[in-house]
Amino acid sequence: MDVVQEQFAKWVSVHGWTVTDTQWEQFDTYVRVLADWNERMNLTGITERGPVYEKHFYDSLTLGIYVPMDKVQKMADIGSGAGFPGIPLKIMFPHIQLTIVDSLNKRIQFLTHLVEQLGLSGVTCLHGRAEEVARKPEHRDQYDLVTARAVARLNVLNEFCLPFVAPGGMFAAMKGTNPTEEIAEAKKSLQVLQGRLVADHLLELPEEKSERHIIIVEKKGATPKAYPRKPGTPLKTPII
Repeated sequence: MDVVQEQFAKWVSVHGWTVTDTQWEQFDTYVRVLADWNERMNLTGITERGPVYEKHFYDSLTLGIYVPMDKVQKMADIGSGAGFPGIPLKIMFPHIQLTIVDSLNKRIQFLTHLVEQLGLSGVTCLHGRAEEVARKPEHRDQYDLVTARAVARLNVLNEFCLPFVAPGGMFAAMKGTNPTEEIAEAKKSLQVLQGRLVADHLLELPEEKSERHIIIVEKKGATPKAYPRKPGTPLKTPII
């Protein structure tokens, strides 16, 4: 085990997690594939192995501190970009059935290739707008957990993500800066979309000490028929 792995193992062991040989292989392959594809398309500003393990992998896994992942069967990651937080969570908790939705086909091509290279099963990578995919019966009100990491403001995210969540399920928004203002602004959208704010968890990355917030929203009932609205509408005219 090298220095980067030792550090990572220490961070995750605090939460009762251990990394198997297969998982180490998958995480390291992820670093290599990400760096390789990043030369051809802009996936991330972070490609060095150490920072990737902290700012992408560990950061993604922090969701598992606040959400009982053993109870999550079906998870959707909306606007996943380079696969965060969905793929690291799938590596660490392989039982999860993961659906990734991204509006950029190039990113879906990267993710499809990545999933293949990592030898992951039970992962579906979908090219489409969240507003359209959430209208399909096989995705609407279907998921135990839906995630989004640094995609948009919370009142917009609620409309992108809550329609995917099954009643009784959870939506987790992963944020970098203090979201107090966003939470206040999102009050109406939560009400309209059958969401209930459960918590805003604050944490720090272990080395870099930068602030992270995980906002947990519970879905109280089925998504109202009018939502989500047409593609582009949530961003242009958010529910306020």
